[in-house]
Amino acid sequence: MAFLQLNYHSDALGMGVSVNVILPESAKTAIGMQSGREETYKTLFLLHGLSDDHTTWMRRTAIERYAAKYKIAVVMPGVGRSWYTDTASGTKYLTFVADELPRVCRGFFKGMSDRREDNVIAGLSMGGYGAVKAALTYPEHFGGAASLSGTLDIADVSRNRPMDEWRGIFGFDMQSVGELKDTCHDLFWLARECHAAGKPFPRMYLWCGTEDGREDYTTRYDALLNELCKEHYYALSEGDHSWPWWDLHIQGVLEYFFGA
Repeated sequence: MAFLQLNYHSDALGMGVSVNVILPESAKTAIGMQSGREETYKTLFLLHGLSDDHTTWMRRTAIERYAAKYKIAVVMPGVGRSWYTDTASGTKYLTFVADELPRVCRGFFKGMSDRREDNVIAGLSMGGYGAVKAALTYPEHFGGAASLSGTLDIADVSRNRPMDEWRGIFGFDMQSVGELKDTCHDLFWLARECHAAGKPFPRMYLWCGTEDGREDYTTRYDALLNELCKEHYYALSEGDHSWPWWDLHIQGVLEYFFGA
């Protein structure tokens, strides 16, 4: 596998961005690492959590080794504390991640497939929210979405976010967080809208640890997908909000979407 740091000017954000990228390569002599590369290959867009950046998946998991097994590319952007949102203050982080970044990467890396079913977006915590939001806002771009410990109910999210930060992102004070319900920021509303519009619905993978504190969000989202009769995987199992569990369960994500 090849590892690259991509720095480019994002038109969506109007500024330079940093993105880590893992690419399959055709090396034959890498010791202890599976190798090989298809003419075209599938891509996982992998999103970080609130306190992380574009380097964290590489530093705290074995994602490069896991990706090698499936001969896929992995794209890891940094978005700060944006909640993967086109913010009220004008920075278009959702557009950057879900629309611009796939096109830019395919321009730089010619082997990346542009087929919807070959592109999956996943993330942890805030990134779980972002992955589902991106896939439901741009369902024509992503065949699948995965949430690990995802903060899936933004209208019920913890009220301890800094007031100015929250207002700058969503345009509301935390006391008014209920106003996010039934808007483009509400993942429950987005799923119902995508279904009602007859758009292609992404397959989903939902996991949360039973000691995490966010398991209720995952359970209620599973219930919604069952109500809508949408294909998905759901599990609660041992685990808290920490990296040993995300390192373990990202392997399940890869097998679910990219396994034979």
